[in-house]
Amino acid sequence: MSKTYFSWNVNGIRAALKKGLAEWLERAAPDVLCLQEIKAQEDQIDYKFPGYHRFCHSAEKKGYSGTLLLSKEEPVEVSYGLGDELNDREGRVITAQYPSCFLVNVYTPNSQRGLARLEYRTADWDRIFLRYLKQLEKTKPVIACGDFNVAHKEIDLANPKTNTRNPGFTVEERTSFDKYIQNGFIDTFREFNTQGGNYTWWTYRGGARARNVGWRIDYFLISHSLRPRLQDARIHSDIMGSDHCPISISLK
Repeated sequence: MSKTYFSWNVNGIRAALKKGLAEWLERAAPDVLCLQEIKAQEDQIDYKFPGYHRFCHSAEKKGYSGTLLLSKEEPVEVSYGLGDELNDREGRVITAQYPSCFLVNVYTPNSQRGLARLEYRTADWDRIFLRYLKQLEKTKPVIACGDFNVAHKEIDLANPKTNTRNPGFTVEERTSFDKYIQNGFIDTFREFNTQGGNYTWWTYRGGARARNVGWRIDYFLISHSLRPRLQDARIHSDIMGSDHCPISISLK
C-alpha cells in the first residue's frame, strides 16, 4: 500500500473552488492535500470536502496567506504555527502527526518587491522553521511540503541570469534553502528528475505558462530516513486553477 500526498498553492481557495478544485480533488483523491495561500477565514470556506478531516490556519489579516490541510486519515494530533507570535499571525504552518511521521504544510513568506522582507525571510523565518523541523525529527521522520518561495538552483527557473536579485532567487534565499539539504532533508522531485523545464509557478503576465517560462518554488522535502519509502514525486503542470500547479509524492 502506498499513500499519496499532494501540495498546492491555490492563490485563494474561494477562487480555486470556482475554478474546479472540488472536482479535481474528487478525481485525484489524494490521501492528504496541503493547500497554501488560501486567503480566507475558516468560516468563509463553504465547501465541506467530504471524506476528509479538515484543518485550517488562517491569517489574522483577512484575504491574506493561510494554509489548509485535508486528510482522509485522522491525524494523531494537529498543531498550528511555530509557537512564535511574530511568525504565527499569518497562518503559514500546520503540522499533522501520524503514527509513522510528521507532515508539515508550509507557506513560506515572500521576500517581496525591493527585497523589503529578505532579512526577515532568511535570518528569522528560515532559521526558525528549520530548527522546528529538526526538533520534530527527534521524535519521528518529517515530510515538509508547500510553497517555499525560492528557486533553489538555476535549473529551477527559466531565466536565472535576469532574476539574480529578484525575490525568490537571491543568493541569500538559495543559501538558506541549502541548509535544509545540508541538514538531511531530501528534495524529492530531484530524486526522480534532474531535467530543466519543470516548474510549479508562472506569472500571469505575458502568457508565461503557455510558454513555460516558470519557476519551481513548491517542494516536498522528506527526512533521509523516509527515502526507502519514496516511490514517486511529480509536478502536475497540466492542472489549472491557480498560478501554481499541484505537486505530489507517493510513500509506501
